[in-house]
Amino acid sequence: MKQKEKAYSIDDLLNKAKTYIKKQDELDLIKNAYLFASKAHAGQLRLTGDEYMLHPLNVAMILTEVYADAQTLATALLHDVINFTNTTIDMVEKEFGKEIKDLVDGITKINKLSLSTDNEALISYHKKILVGLSGDVRIIILKVADRLHNMRTLWAIPAEKRKEKAKETLEILVPIAHGLGINHIKSELEDLSLKYYKPDVYNDILEKLSQSRGELDQSVNKMMKSVSKILNDNNIPHEAKGRSKSVYSIYNKLQKGKTFNQIYDILALRYFVNTEAECYLALGAIHAKFKPVPKRFKDYIARPKPNGYQSLHTTVFGVDGKLFEIQIRTYEMDKVAEYGFASHWSYKEHGKSSDLEKKLLAFRSVIELNEQQVEGEDFVNTVKNEVFTSDHIYVYTPKGDVFELPVGSTPIDFAYRVHTSVGHQMVGAIVNDNIVPLDYKLKDGDIVKINTNKNSKGPSQEWINIAFTTSAKNKIKSFFAKNDKQQTTLTGKDMLLKLIRRKKLSINEVLDDKKIKSVLNELNLSSENDLYYEIGIGKHNPTSILKLLTNNEKENNDNSLDKVLKYSSKVLEANGDVIIDGMSDLKVSFGGCCMPVKGDDIVGYISKGNGITIHLKTCHNICDLNERIINVSWNPLSNKKYVTNVIIYTEKKDNILLDIISKTTSMNVGVKSVNTISNVDYNAYDLEILVEDKEKLDNYMNIIGQIEYVTSVERGNK
Repeated sequence: MKQKEKAYSIDDLLNKAKTYIKKQDELDLIKNAYLFASKAHAGQLRLTGDEYMLHPLNVAMILTEVYADAQTLATALLHDVINFTNTTIDMVEKEFGKEIKDLVDGITKINKLSLSTDNEALISYHKKILVGLSGDVRIIILKVADRLHNMRTLWAIPAEKRKEKAKETLEILVPIAHGLGINHIKSELEDLSLKYYKPDVYNDILEKLSQSRGELDQSVNKMMKSVSKILNDNNIPHEAKGRSKSVYSIYNKLQKGKTFNQIYDILALRYFVNTEAECYLALGAIHAKFKPVPKRFKDYIARPKPNGYQSLHTTVFGVDGKLFEIQIRTYEMDKVAEYGFASHWSYKEHGKSSDLEKKLLAFRSVIELNEQQVEGEDFVNTVKNEVFTSDHIYVYTPKGDVFELPVGSTPIDFAYRVHTSVGHQMVGAIVNDNIVPLDYKLKDGDIVKINTNKNSKGPSQEWINIAFTTSAKNKIKSFFAKNDKQQTTLTGKDMLLKLIRRKKLSINEVLDDKKIKSVLNELNLSSENDLYYEIGIGKHNPTSILKLLTNNEKENNDNSLDKVLKYSSKVLEANGDVIIDGMSDLKVSFGGCCMPVKGDDIVGYISKGNGITIHLKTCHNICDLNERIINVSWNPLSNKKYVTNVIIYTEKKDNILLDIISKTTSMNVGVKSVNTISNVDYNAYDLEILVEDKEKLDNYMNIIGQIEYVTSVERGNK
């Protein structure tokens, strides 16, 4: 099983890069990155026993197959210097600039993650994928190439680890390679993953293939010659390639219940011609000689797959009574089929996104999820089940545009995939010239026409339950949230206008542009509607806003400070939770960063537009501030519960959270929220709890710290 790594040199890499990178300064960049990385990795060996630098060189060579730009090749050479050497990211930026620094930083962060397939790790991993996609897709292609070379040398790690890596690759990296359309990398990743994840199955398929290899090769050669003669007789210049199905694709069909003998398209031929017209001419000539199998013809030229794939597929009854799958495509189409989006690789010019980035339609759903801030389990389930799944259907508009959707999608999902406004304005759907209900499950090849009405009041709340994709559901929810916000904004504005009229003031004078702008700055708001919205939700009282607008009481932040200095009387306010030294009429709130409880050492901070905020004396947010700090103390008569947060660190064990919550509630400590933080070596639980005072909090932390598997408990400071 042990194999030596391919001992590429920098000259091999530069010679390959020169076939499509012509600028000398870009070739020099690649060479400089190699020299920098070689120095950093000097003396290091991989588990294979080879020099470490062979790994970055192999990754870069894989990337030349997808025509990666000079910056990406340089990053491939540098991609492990942060994780495995003393090099810092600042050193990379100083030597190679911000673009390569960002690429190296991105791949470094992804490679630091534990790619186990338990939910928490999967959530983190997909979020990092998302960061890469949203920022620069080259990071994702780098990751795929990095994993391919690691899979080629997987024999060097222990057997259990091999299985784990192979499973991760199948579940995470293979779907990404598929989405990017990089077929030759995807196929190799699949075969290598199966080889290590299910070695018995892999070897069994290989054995069966080798047993019939001689006969199969003979039939393929006879069929190739026969079809080539047909094309030559019709004056169609071409090249031919015979191929067997990959081991993994055969495994997939066996998993679906087929026997080895039933996998009729193991034999396959691929023909390359010069033009699109010649594709159809070749197809006609082949069908005239060999009878096609019904329902096995697919025209991906007229209707390409969303990842750009184009080809004609047909299965015919060929020589020796065998079935042959024949693919016909142009040379350019083959380039896209093998290298996907990466075949369109181009450099960024004048700040515009590259062709590659424009063609990442397969990942549009993931990017939308990020914009919609889908979190946790919802996010990971959506990414796995809707975006990175092989169970997709291809649905068409009447004009022939194709959209990829997960199986289970409805016309609602299709409408929102076309455009958000189409979804909002939809009043009905016609599928294959028939009116269908909105809960109709779309099928592969359906032609869908969405009927819209510009005067539509928007989607129905019911649609949230009918839609299948998370993206469509969130767009519908967002519509109603926006409408609710608009209504709240109108209510807030109406409250302020009524107060102005009641005070018999001029609306135009009070809501003067300069005064509005001054109040927005005071409250750190970006628009007038934001001000009305915060009045509507009760965050600001209309009376206090009117005071700020008219400046009658001079309650702004600057005068608050003067007032503190002016007063000398000690206790003027003793009705609330805290007693304020020198102040009698400013509202009090508690800092969300340190969450003090009664008994803590506290200070007051005169915050901009929000009165006095109470913080712990040790809070990092106010420790360097002096000018706006005032003395405060707890009111001994107060008997309420206070919200604070603690972080509980535990070993990597299941069901510990259940013990923590059970113990917490038994102590009459309320739990407001729980946030789970997963790490490779430990778990952490960030709890917001309700306690009466510091004594009760200290007692609680002490008891929780005694739970088995709990390693430490500390107060949070955000």
